[in-house]
Amino acid sequence: MTTPAQTESTEAKAPTSVVLTDVAAQKVKALIEQENRNDLRLRVAVQPGGCSGLRYQLFFDERSLDGDVVTDFDGVEVVVDRMSAPYLSGATIDFADRIDAQGFTIDNPNAGSSCACGDSFS
Repeated sequence: MTTPAQTESTEAKAPTSVVLTDVAAQKVKALIEQENRNDLRLRVAVQPGGCSGLRYQLFFDERSLDGDVVTDFDGVEVVVDRMSAPYLSGATIDFADRIDAQGFTIDNPNAGSSCACGDSFS
């Protein structure tokens, strides 16, 4: 039997999802509309590799995997698999379209260090 206090403490330990800025959400929504599909979601994952040990992957996906953490941002679903969730807890995904920066960026408070290219972290 689970008491409400036990349930609350269990929920408090659940991983916090990523945050998608409004600018990034608008860009993702536009890219999905270009694909002319309404079943796609933005999947964010962490994979071994890169010069710092781990690297980010962002891609559109229609799959649902067991343990996925799904968060909705103004109609855009962001999906993080259960293995990547601890590495991405509290990370912010933004989109920049400036002369000095272009594309999606991830500000991850869990990254101890990152490489010069910004594609991998440890």
